[in-house]
Amino acid sequence: MSRPVVIDSQEFGREEGSLQGEVLVATLTRLHDLLTDSSGSLSFRIDGRRGASGRSQLLLTVDGSLALCCQRCLEAYEYPLHLRSLLEFVGDEEDLTQDELEDDAKDFLPHQNALDVAVLVEDEILLALPTAPRHENCALPGGRMEAARVSPFSVLAGLQGKVD
Repeated sequence: MSRPVVIDSQEFGREEGSLQGEVLVATLTRLHDLLTDSSGSLSFRIDGRRGASGRSQLLLTVDGSLALCCQRCLEAYEYPLHLRSLLEFVGDEEDLTQDELEDDAKDFLPHQNALDVAVLVEDEILLALPTAPRHENCALPGGRMEAARVSPFSVLAGLQGKVD
């Protein structure tokens, strides 16, 4: 997406609109601090529909991969992104039931007349990323040297019982 695509969340759902495209990772500036490389793009699809309650919903799908920094070894790794979010739009004054609030299958957002699709995609990616991304199997940096280092408590253990 080179220029902003803006939709009305209520109408898009009511009319069962559909939108798909690609967003460049470099344009998702709030992600940059988490990435080791901002090249490439992510594909997205947004399908509008009506929920059982009659409210407008958007089903957002984002696929691709991001170059994140492993928090264990501090090396880059490709994080596969397969995001599926169901968003239901509510009015400003509308109250949600306790059952709706506890439903983890969808998220509730206030209705927006001018919803920027790229911002929505970036928001959902930020929410989906792990808080401490890391490889499944990797060693700590300097792991071998750490094992060879003497524990400061072993010196204390040697002094135990040698009190004058």
